[in-house]
Amino acid sequence: MVPTLRSDDAPFELLRTPWDSQFSKLLSTPRHSLILACPFITRSVASWISKQLAKNTAIEQIKILCLTNIRMESVLAGALELEGLAELGHTFRNFCLIHLPALHAKVYIADDECAIITSGNLTDGGLRRNCEYGVAIRVPDQVREIRLHFDGYSRLGAPISVDEVTSLAYDLADLRKEYRATERKVVRTAGVAFASRLRKVNDKVLRFRARGKSNQAIFCSTIEHLLSRGPLRTVEMHPLIQQVHPDICDDNIDRVIDGVNFGKKWKHHVRTAQQALKREAKISFDGEKWYLLPT
Repeated sequence: MVPTLRSDDAPFELLRTPWDSQFSKLLSTPRHSLILACPFITRSVASWISKQLAKNTAIEQIKILCLTNIRMESVLAGALELEGLAELGHTFRNFCLIHLPALHAKVYIADDECAIITSGNLTDGGLRRNCEYGVAIRVPDQVREIRLHFDGYSRLGAPISVDEVTSLAYDLADLRKEYRATERKVVRTAGVAFASRLRKVNDKVLRFRARGKSNQAIFCSTIEHLLSRGPLRTVEMHPLIQQVHPDICDDNIDRVIDGVNFGKKWKHHVRTAQQALKREAKISFDGEKWYLLPT
């Protein structure tokens, strides 16, 4: 886990991916009120939230206010999974769901104790994989101001009952399958010519990435950046690098020499970058972890 920039009891704490541990702490904090405001919520994260909240001894007294934007495009694409909202509603009797069409904020508030303002949605990517950034605020006056604003904002939206969201999820389940099947059919119908044009556009984007900088230079910079937050083992470094550079860390491309498979090609590029940085005395290895050396 990448360390945060401040201690847990600081009035302000910078958050960066992954920030699920800080969010879990927020879920354990409230005794009266919890506000979850974001446009994208997946079922897996909703289930995780349920498990975290079940550990809160005051859960029966906590009013849970969930503000989201129920856009059909988001539901059909799977970015907003209504089954997750229904699960929260069935699990917690004080759960209230509000539909706010213009909502884009990602704000999470526990009583007047803590507010997290972040770019991260309540999805696996938003919590643990994407490049997200935010701040946890633990200044009661400021947290109260944020809470009151979202309390007021919620009154502009449309309340949706648990039964209604459950029914809506059921209605859209088959439609979502049909939507995805239609997407696949469109791609198949477009055929080889479409796939070829798409590859060319992807190659064009990759050229932007490669312009003026080799893969090794990209990996070197990334390794230095990651180690600036603390020492890492190589196995810990690999997923972090892949999160930052999914386009050049393709697990489908293996390194094959004389018919022998030597693993993922991009991981060999990472190893080459590690050794280059080590030779330049920018990083060191103690047999277990890599460390950034002072300049």
